[in-house]
Parts: sequence; structure tokens; C-alpha cells
Amino acid sequence: MPGELIDPDIRSARTLPAKYYTDEFEFQKILSAFKGWQFATHISDFKNNTIIPLDHIESINGESIVLIKEEEVKALSNVCTHRGMRLALEPCNRKKLHCTYHGRTFNLDGKLCHMPEFEQVTNFPSTSDDLPKYLLENWNGMYFVSQTEKETLPWNLLEKRLRFLEIESLVHDPLRDRDHPVNANWMLYVDNYLEGFHIPYVHPELNQSLDYSGYITEVFDGGVLQIGKAVEGDMKFDLPPEHPDYGEDIAAYYLWLFPNMMFNFYPWGMSLNIVIPISLSESRIIYRGYVKDPTLGEKGAGSILDIVEHQDQWIIELVQRGIQSSVYERGRYSPTREQGVHHFHRIISHHLEDKK
Repeated sequence: MPGELIDPDIRSARTLPAKYYTDEFEFQKILSAFKGWQFATHISDFKNNTIIPLDHIESINGESIVLIKEEEVKALSNVCTHRGMRLALEPCNRKKLHCTYHGRTFNLDGKLCHMPEFEQVTNFPSTSDDLPKYLLENWNGMYFVSQTEKETLPWNLLEKRLRFLEIESLVHDPLRDRDHPVNANWMLYVDNYLEGFHIPYVHPELNQSLDYSGYITEVFDGGVLQIGKAVEGDMKFDLPPEHPDYGEDIAAYYLWLFPNMMFNFYPWGMSLNIVIPISLSESRIIYRGYVKDPTLGEKGAGSILDIVEHQDQWIIELVQRGIQSSVYERGRYSPTREQGVHHFHRIISHHLEDKK
């Protein structure tokens, strides 16, 4: 397509112009992308609670949503249809959703079941008094919600690669949870995540566990999969014979789904990064850990996550300052190392084009 913001040929392409990281108008246009699929929770989070308000999604796009598990899991609005009060304020186990403002009560399917002092109200109740539902997907124990009628998530492309991980068997470990404020635009965090180019320069400890020469990046509609190979003798997956990478020493699979979800798979389990845009130059990184074998947590590429995270934050905060320079406009891509960044920028450019 002539005149595209990001050339489809990575050898000729230039990166996103600096204004998309520094201009408030562009920042607001891009935020509409967060109305689509978002990670909600993992099945292990229902172990102690059947009602889970998704506060992190409210932080991302302002929508208050609650997951409710009965025989099946459903995603409902977490906002009372009377005056807008939030219903579930924290994870809990209840037989009803009860509004603490004026006493309106809902069954767990979202249907209004009681409202005091409304005996004289005409045409009440109606379906508009019930709680709206949201789109919900479950893939191997991970739940996702969406506010828009968008295409399904690309699990069919990932099943052969990631099914062996048995993600549904993982268990949430709150001791691994982190919440990081970062003084940088959310897209800089994603840019950094989507390439292993910086590993030898920014992550000396991680570089000792990963074989930089064997680092692989694969792109697909709506996402990027990066494959980190282990150095000889370091921690790696025990891959089944039918796996596409059988015979390779794989240390980690790094999966990014547009716009802000990062799933990092190691032999010990999964770490999850959710990037939340706070402002033009501020972000929040929610980190969650889900464990399969805690005895493996101190070995290999997945054993130094706090160190790697702080190194990443340090570098992107410096880039945020540098990208505001009056003489910096845009850069070029390494065709062998920045395929993921190029793919992300192409998705962003198409999203911006749709908003015109």
C-alpha cells in the first residue's frame, strides 16, 4: 500500500516517528486498541474465590468487569444498573452480587433479583436492569475478555508449540507477583520486549543463559513468539517427540499478544506481564507468576526475572528521555533482530489508519 507509515519490507522500513511516543493526541488515538482482548485471569485464581473483579482491566480501559465461576465462567459488568456503583469490590465467594449503595441484588447469571423501594416504578424490572455480558475466551486455563466483536485470539497458531506446557495445571504464586511503575510510554516497553537484540548489551546475566546466536522471532496476526535457546548445559524444556522444536535446547518461549500482553514460559512455569498505559510517559507493569515446578525456579533464563525487569525499565526510561530530543525523528530496523518490533509498529500503524 503506497504511503504506509511503516513499510512492509523491513529492509526499507523506518520505525514509528517519535511523535507517537511523545504527543498526547496520538497517545489517545492508540488507546482505543485496549478495548479488544485482554487477559483476565488464570483458572487457578478460582481456587479460593468464585467471584473475581478484574481491577487491572479497569485500570487499562476504564471498564469494570467481574468474572463469575459456577458450572461455567462468565464475564459480567461489575457496575450496578441502578446508579453505577461497583458491585464486587474484591475477590470473594457469594451466592449473589449485592450493591452496597442501595441494596440492589443480582443472581450470578447477572439477572436482577431484588431492589428495595421500587414497588411503584413502572415497567420494572426490564432486561436493561440486568448486568450486561462480555465476550469471554478460555485457552488452556487462561481467560480473556473483550468489549468488542473482534476476531478470536490466534490459539490455533500456537497450539502445537505451547500445548505441551499444560498451562491449565499451573498454580498462581502470589510471592512472585510484582507491580512496577515505569516512567516511559507503554509502547517503548513493548518495543523492548519484542527483540532480543539488546540482550548482550543490557542483560549480561541473561546473556549467560541464552544462546544469542540461536534466538528466533516468529510473527503472526496479532502477536509475536520469541524462542530463546539455552546455552549448553543450562536449564531447558523437556520437549515431547512430536513437538516442532524437538531436539532443540529451548530455554524459554516469549509470547506477546497485541496490544499489551506478555506470557513468558520457562521450565518452572509462566510469568505474565501486563502493560498498562497511565499517561503519555508513564506506564504500570503488572507481573504475575504461575508455577508448575518451583524447584526449577532458581535455574536458567527464568531465574533472574527481577534483575532483567529492572534492567529493562532502566533502559526504556532513558529511551523515553532521548526520544523527546528535537533532532530525533525515527530510526531503522535490523532485519535479523527486530522483526517483532517491525510487526508491532505495522499493527499500530494499521490501527491508526482505521481511526482516521
